[in-house]
Amino acid sequence: MRQGEAVFVDSGAWIALAASRDPLHGRAREQWDQLQSAGAKLHTSVPVVIETFTFLDRNANRDVALAWKQSLYELGAVKILPCELRDLAQSWEYFRRADLHKLSAVDATSFAIMRRLRIRLAYTFDHHFVVVGFRIT
Repeated sequence: MRQGEAVFVDSGAWIALAASRDPLHGRAREQWDQLQSAGAKLHTSVPVVIETFTFLDRNANRDVALAWKQSLYELGAVKILPCELRDLAQSWEYFRRADLHKLSAVDATSFAIMRRLRIRLAYTFDHHFVVVGFRIT
């Protein structure tokens, strides 16, 4: 990763960071520290925020979800990107690909947003990002 590179943060990374019992929590913390040290320009999207909050609310508890949401805004260094109608329209194309089995709609919109903004690196544990040509941390 280059110093100050733009990085898209996916739901899986947010969840692993927020939930200390998540099996990927330790790895997520290490990668988070590396991103911070490299001065990464962090981005996420409205669909990712909604998906992450919903997952934490249902699988941890409301307090964990609310604490995560508060920390996201307190960080101040994370830019929350909108999902534009053109992103949604482009995202449906990914569902035609046979190599993207069990792709989520949120991931498909993430790919479209990342392509539109030319973000090439994702902080994620999801292999679909690699399949479509992105680098992951």
